[in-house]
Amino acid sequence: MSIPSFIVRNALRNKRRASLSVLSVAASLFLLVTLLVALREITLPPEDVGAALRIVVRSKVSIANLLPARQRAVIERIPGVEAVSPFTWFGGKYKNEEMMTFAQFAVDPKALRSLFREAKLRPDEVAAFEKERTACIVGKLTADKYKLKVGDRFSLTSTTYPSMVYPCTIDLKVVGIYSGTIDDRNALFHHDYLDEATGTKGLVGTWWVKARSIADMPRVIAAINQAFANSSAEVRAETERAFQLSFVSMWGNIRVLVGSICTVVVFTLLLVTVSTMSMAIRERFRELAILKTLGFRRRELAAFILAESFGLAMLGAVLGVGGAAVCYREINIASMTQGILITFEVTPRIMGLAVLVAAGLGIVASVPPALAVARATVVEGLKTLD
Repeated sequence: MSIPSFIVRNALRNKRRASLSVLSVAASLFLLVTLLVALREITLPPEDVGAALRIVVRSKVSIANLLPARQRAVIERIPGVEAVSPFTWFGGKYKNEEMMTFAQFAVDPKALRSLFREAKLRPDEVAAFEKERTACIVGKLTADKYKLKVGDRFSLTSTTYPSMVYPCTIDLKVVGIYSGTIDDRNALFHHDYLDEATGTKGLVGTWWVKARSIADMPRVIAAINQAFANSSAEVRAETERAFQLSFVSMWGNIRVLVGSICTVVVFTLLLVTVSTMSMAIRERFRELAILKTLGFRRRELAAFILAESFGLAMLGAVLGVGGAAVCYREINIASMTQGILITFEVTPRIMGLAVLVAAGLGIVASVPPALAVARATVVEGLKTLD
């Protein structure tokens, strides 16, 4: 019998215990990977390919404060600005649903293609959207969820904050279904139609601006902020990324919460793994004592224990981390979470971190039983199971 086969036979001597140990490591690492990916998706929202050139302009006081429409002419004259569109959140309820299940925004249809070039729309859909006053385009995820198709009509009734400014119901006609963006859930309709339906012409929620190049971004942001400084409607211009992260900050210190849960998961797994390995080695004290009498040194016995512990931990890592990667690649996370999460990517970095945790567990779990074997004399070992 070779040394590798000896180690494998010892590890699998109690197949039930070995299986449960591997599964406990796999389940814990699956949970750890899930928490780390969820934290990444929440704190680092994904970006569209065109997000690097987009700027969001909102009220400096609060995003709930509306901005005057006259600001558009000023922004359009700033050097480096390619396109500008109002982007006002409506917050309507679809049919008889109790709450808003997808976002709706009033925009300038003629500026849409310049702002969101990554959105896939047929030329006839773009033309129809620009032409018809009540036209709207809907993201593919929402269209699939509600089985909407081009030509369908539906109504939105304002429910939350906008109802103070937009207490109305708007009737929309689907003229296009877009895809290809990170968030294919929204409904976009004419800002002019919103103004007519509510009688509040002259107010917008935010401005979305497209810069001509990356080099123009800092200058455009500074110029927009300066243009309305000390006015009755001061603004805060920021990149789309920064705008997204400002919403993440409203969750509080989510990193500490998820980090604490991950720490508890790893610590609990460590206790279970150490206990399992200690039990397995305690049952074999007599055999280890015999190996000592045959000339095996302490470091060699410690290496046997380390190899067994490390092997079981890494097998659990393969099942847990690999299972998470396959699972989250195959399932539709957007559909499962009702659109709360758009993507759920198990990155190589997260996989590497989880495998590193498993390796650390395998090493640490072998230390207590290895020390116990090293300290025990041959006589004590032979008496252990008498």
